[in-house]
Amino acid sequence: MRQLLTLALVAMPLAAVAQDAGDSTAIEAVISDQLADFNARDVPGAWEHASPTIQGMFGTPETFGTMVENGYPMVWDNSDARFFELREEAGALRQKVMIEDPQGRAWILDYEMIELPEGWKINGVQVLPAPDLAA
Repeated sequence: MRQLLTLALVAMPLAAVAQDAGDSTAIEAVISDQLADFNARDVPGAWEHASPTIQGMFGTPETFGTMVENGYPMVWDNSDARFFELREEAGALRQKVMIEDPQGRAWILDYEMIELPEGWKINGVQVLPAPDLAA
């Protein structure tokens, strides 16, 4: 049974919740970049995609990297990211992403995104139960 792992999420109001193609493309790029940074073990690069709230919770890129490596091993070593719906939920934009871990298991991640003057940032990630794909 998979445990539900959740980064503490802090609800932050968005000035305007616009779900246009530009937002979707930008959000997918941020998540893809962070996933690539984890695969390359570029923890400072991955840290740059975290929101100020997440950075404040973990304090340093090293602490953040250790948390991801130990708490989200499927993110630490990931492949084949597939993006699903981008939606508004409780005033926040959330992006569902399916990734594979090194054993080929599928995981569904739900990213909370916030828009700051410097662009989109990841404000939390929740692991959701993956659908049973067995026939």
